[in-house]
Amino acid sequence: MNYKISELVALTHIPKSTILYYIKEGLLPEAEKLKSNVHRYNEEHIELIKYIKYMQQEMGSSIEQIKGILQNKNQSMASSFSMLAPLMETLSGISATAKHYTKKEFIDYFDIDPTLFEQLLKDGILVPTGQNDFTDKEVSIIRLVEDYIEIGLDYTLLKAYVDQAKVLANLECQLQKQLCKKRTDENFSTLWKIMFETLFNAKSYLFSRLTHQELMEVLQEEIRQKKG
Repeated sequence: MNYKISELVALTHIPKSTILYYIKEGLLPEAEKLKSNVHRYNEEHIELIKYIKYMQQEMGSSIEQIKGILQNKNQSMASSFSMLAPLMETLSGISATAKHYTKKEFIDYFDIDPTLFEQLLKDGILVPTGQNDFTDKEVSIIRLVEDYIEIGLDYTLLKAYVDQAKVLANLECQLQKQLCKKRTDENFSTLWKIMFETLFNAKSYLFSRLTHQELMEVLQEEIRQKKG
């Protein structure tokens, strides 16, 4: 279906000046020119505008970042670039301003027990951004394990988290592959939204709600026992 610029504005709630700016910057394709003053837009324009809005509002992405992603959106989905590139920094859990350390710098600076450090790497509880690249994020996990040890508690739960996280990561990769197979120019933003919402909203919601549910049952059982 083709749209006039006024119809595109009404459908997307994006001003005409912004749409023309997106076209000028290469975020949107040129409109089909029927006559000198007659231009028509299509479903791809709507889909891409939805994507741009979502990226800006949910990810805080700049126009330049979005432009870089969209320039690669049509390359082979075997590389998954257009689906995964916007997610990688967020998934890493590492701030762009985080300070990075080599292994030796990390152990020395934070006074880490080297034996414990190597064990946590082996257990998969430490997941650095690179083989020799560590940040404050790893420090917080080590300090947590030290608290476990201090009170004489095995960190079995954290080890179990690793196993479950690997299973979940595999499922999430399967989802990504399924989404890539469904990819068209008309559903690009919807597929990406599914990926984002599943990884960052649905997962957090389900895990938190189910933990809440389990703990509530424990508390209710304790209350029943006290009353009995």
